[in-house]
Amino acid sequence: MTYALLHALQALDWAILVYFILLNSFYALLLVLSFPELFTHFQLADDEYFARVLNTDALPPISILVPAYNEEVSIVSSVLSFLTLQYPRHEVVLVNDGSKDRTMDELVRAYDLYEIPPVIPRTLPSAAIRAVYRSRTHSRLLVMDKENGGKADSLNAAINAARFPYVIACDADTLIEPDALLRLARPFLLGREIAAIGGTIRVVNACTVALGRVTEAKVDSRWLPGCQTVEYLRAFLFGRLGWNRIGGNLIISGAFGLFARKYLLAIGGYQTGNVTEDMDLAVRLHVYLREHDIEAAMPFIPDPVAWTEVPASRKILHRQRERWHRGLIGTVWECRRMLFNPRYGSVGMVSLPFFAFGEMLAPIVELLGYVGLILGLVLGAVNTPFAMAFLAVAIGYGILLSMWAIVLEEVTFRRYNHRRDLWRLLFFALIEGLGYRQLTVYYRLHAFWKVLRGEKGWGVMQREGFAKTAK
Repeated sequence: MTYALLHALQALDWAILVYFILLNSFYALLLVLSFPELFTHFQLADDEYFARVLNTDALPPISILVPAYNEEVSIVSSVLSFLTLQYPRHEVVLVNDGSKDRTMDELVRAYDLYEIPPVIPRTLPSAAIRAVYRSRTHSRLLVMDKENGGKADSLNAAINAARFPYVIACDADTLIEPDALLRLARPFLLGREIAAIGGTIRVVNACTVALGRVTEAKVDSRWLPGCQTVEYLRAFLFGRLGWNRIGGNLIISGAFGLFARKYLLAIGGYQTGNVTEDMDLAVRLHVYLREHDIEAAMPFIPDPVAWTEVPASRKILHRQRERWHRGLIGTVWECRRMLFNPRYGSVGMVSLPFFAFGEMLAPIVELLGYVGLILGLVLGAVNTPFAMAFLAVAIGYGILLSMWAIVLEEVTFRRYNHRRDLWRLLFFALIEGLGYRQLTVYYRLHAFWKVLRGEKGWGVMQREGFAKTAK
């Protein structure tokens, strides 16, 4: 029995080692693929023709959709940032989703709202609308006050009210850079049909914010926001850029993503039962386009930037990551027919399998890897050199990729001007792999338990607000 157990442990450890080699090598491939994408985007950004056209009326009008629930600490600054964006023609449709705090009171006070007749078509189902408001000071602002129905329900209500052919879904705790819409709309000038466009999300914690704008980018000195800053850099700077080359971006961030309204209506809008509505929507868009033979692009653009607040406490981070992983499990399960199905192109053959086996199952495999390695060392099934190699691949490889993301940031966009911020990023790249990552593994494992229990709630996401910054 002992002999069989030792061989089983050896086989388990080797299998998981190979798994981590393949997983991290795929991340490395995305990094390599991001280089030509960055080069292409910088060429377009510097082109004088594009620069001239971006400041004309050639661009399509856009509706910015903002669902808000208990956002009193940041709602006024967020709305101001949306209203003052540099774009030829846009509107802001904000939906107060039955907030229990002073969100609505803050909006009425700051923007001098007055009630208008609620003549809005109910093309997509949503919870009951209590009232509709316009602003006396900002003609581009429309505010809807409705019964609580969740983020997806609020976005459906906002889509119904939107007047323009393209919509941007934004979180209420998001600050969009002034020229982000102009940069996000660049693919419209390339003559392609566009279904969706994703932009970059950066961490606003500790940044200096004034009048709804990030005036100075800083890296938070606290370990949780700091690790998430590195995490976001890696995910957006080369992760999603690399997927552009493969043609299978499965996530258009719910905090900052543009969609063609006609396609959202065609697929029935957002699904209210999914707790990660952004990935669910992107996958259903891919399905619709493939099944109707529509050639429409869903690219990611790196230079349009929105800043969002990330959890600063383990309690809130736990809720967020558990919910994200629960949504990933639900999306993969609902779309399982697409796995390795050539009908769905690179999405079915590459993207969805990667998210199923490389993202969804990763926390289970990682837990088995740590347990198997410890047992193997204790029982003598594996030696110390193997254990060191295992940790180097499982943890060190990831740290190296994070370091590369920081290098890419420094040689391309370089949003952090102080040397201390660079040192903080390098420090948090180490901390992320040697503590933070293991913490999120536990949070994501919790998602499987909640799925088995049939839980579908979001949990309360508390905000610090933009006015409070870390030292």
